[in-house]
Amino acid sequence: MGKLVVTEFVTLDGVIDDPGGAEGGRGGWAFRFDRGEEGDRFKADELAAADAQLLGRVTYEGFAKAWPAMNGDDFGRKMNSMPKFVVSSTLESAEWENTTVLRGDLSEEVGALKERFDGDVLVAGSARLAQSLFAHDLVDQLNLMVFPILLGGGKRLFAEGAEPLPLELVETRQAGEVSIVVYRRGR
Repeated sequence: MGKLVVTEFVTLDGVIDDPGGAEGGRGGWAFRFDRGEEGDRFKADELAAADAQLLGRVTYEGFAKAWPAMNGDDFGRKMNSMPKFVVSSTLESAEWENTTVLRGDLSEEVGALKERFDGDVLVAGSARLAQSLFAHDLVDQLNLMVFPILLGGGKRLFAEGAEPLPLELVETRQAGEVSIVVYRRGR
């Protein structure tokens, strides 16, 4: 049985909004900092441990525009070839290779994915989806790459008024100018 791993680039004030800059506005903040070889290795290991990705519609659409053209290395080839599942009630079709649109009950769909795959099911970005996964107590692990910047606004990882969520600290390490923090669901 696989585990559901939410992975996020996050600012010190909890913003996960548009780290790559595809949406404009305050986006692109993640590229201002060097995550070094350690950060690159962490992201590569994270993807290597995953058997599938689960994405929200907005993140899916951004990834589907960018990743198909990036097949030049192992990371890009895996991103493109691995099974991907996008949670959406509005997406008509999924054009990116190996993508399935999920429209059913979130708890049932995620439970089925965790049963289907032995490795991790990785959720990157996808703010609203991540908030729903936390609210339904479906997240097994949270991987954060924390960037030393305050944005003062934008989409946050945790919704205002969310229920308390006990987490267990598993790991912290420095990666260039950013910090890597890994939590597991608290017991």
